[in-house]
Amino acid sequence: MSASLAARPVRTRIAPSPTGMMHIGTARVALFNWLYARHTGGQFLLRIEDTDRERSTDAAVQVIFDGMNWLGLEPDEPPVFQFARADRHRAVVDEMLARGAAYRDYMTPEELDAEREAARAEGRVIRSPWRDLSPNDAPDRPFVVRLKAPQDGETIVHDQVKGPIRFENRTLDDLILLRTDGTPTYNLAVVVDDHDMGITHVIRGDDHLNNAARQTLIYQGLGWEVPAWAHLPMINGPDGKKLSKRHGSQAVSEFDDMGYLPEAMRNYLAKLGWGHGDDEIFSDAQAIAWFDIKDVVSAPARLDWDKLNHLNNHYIRQADPLRLAGLVVAVLKSRDVALRPDDEALIARVIPFVRDGAKTTLELADAVVFALKARPLELPEKTRAQLADPELAGRMARLRAVLAGVDDWSVPPLEAALRAFAEAEGVGLGKFGPQLRAMLSGGAPAPDLAGAMTALGRDQSLGRIDDALSLAA
Repeated sequence: MSASLAARPVRTRIAPSPTGMMHIGTARVALFNWLYARHTGGQFLLRIEDTDRERSTDAAVQVIFDGMNWLGLEPDEPPVFQFARADRHRAVVDEMLARGAAYRDYMTPEELDAEREAARAEGRVIRSPWRDLSPNDAPDRPFVVRLKAPQDGETIVHDQVKGPIRFENRTLDDLILLRTDGTPTYNLAVVVDDHDMGITHVIRGDDHLNNAARQTLIYQGLGWEVPAWAHLPMINGPDGKKLSKRHGSQAVSEFDDMGYLPEAMRNYLAKLGWGHGDDEIFSDAQAIAWFDIKDVVSAPARLDWDKLNHLNNHYIRQADPLRLAGLVVAVLKSRDVALRPDDEALIARVIPFVRDGAKTTLELADAVVFALKARPLELPEKTRAQLADPELAGRMARLRAVLAGVDDWSVPPLEAALRAFAEAEGVGLGKFGPQLRAMLSGGAPAPDLAGAMTALGRDQSLGRIDDALSLAA
């Protein structure tokens, strides 16, 4: 990186194409750009590369915005739309023609096919005869504009992750800058946009590494400063092979739908190819303070669902119950569960008692269902049969009376009351605990007994016990 580039404020960008879902690899690239900009006190920008007009719909663009918003990666400036800058791209090509850094190529499709076959047979790249012909001899027919790339020496990509990578110029063809219809090509548009946006560091996936060499030549042909390159390793599946649908979810929206929190995803994605010692769990502030693009490893990262679930459980346990309640309500509504007006407040009260074992908000939604059941609950058949025993029914009635006498309806006093009752009855908790759980939950998964009763509240807990006893009477 040149001294003049190092002296400039850092500006990074993410430049997705709106041609489908925003995938996890793009999300990781966005995060690393965001972290580096924040770490250096710079700026993080967004460019929508929407030149594929058939696939770049408003809905596809919105997918990108939604994914970035969900991840919490807000750009510092309004997004740039590449298609709207086509006139600027063409103007730059005119400048390159004037500088002698590009030329018009009038080869016909048949001539191009012949040159392609000859180049393949001779083990070289395509070279148009128009590279060295005078434009005064130009025929009246369509043409493309090509970069006039150097044929000798080498182009070095000074990569912040992989180190210097050398490309022999004889292996780099005169890439097309403008097509016959005047539309700019990807490599040209990227260079012009990054230059005009003041991008200092191009941080992206290493599938773009070969493009870095070609883009470097365009920068040099224009006399522009080349940005710092950083090409991130790919993300593989748990089996070490290229990530695909068979490995499960890939799109950011799918992780949202599967019940993962954005802060867990940021933490997890940061660990895919970068780390800070043995730290597994860290805040955004810590990640920003510690992150440096030079610390990214060059080996591919592996998607690890167990680690992601562990992190998500951590953040679920740390999250505000009211926020989690809103997420759980959304899950339940997606399942067509009918909710009462006050159920969200009830869910928020229940969440602290059930979230320790939840790896996702989907599991959290499963865990709160017991509290949402309307009275009278339908008891499991086994519990109904057990309560038909007068001895057990009498014991549960005595337990109800003991519980009704608890003044402080919270976990410690309720636990103490259960222990005291078991001692007074001369039995273990197992002689009445399973039946009490069924009476409270109707057979749905529920937390420990004291936690379930605290979450339900005094009136609801005692009412459910009364309902069960009346059914057994």
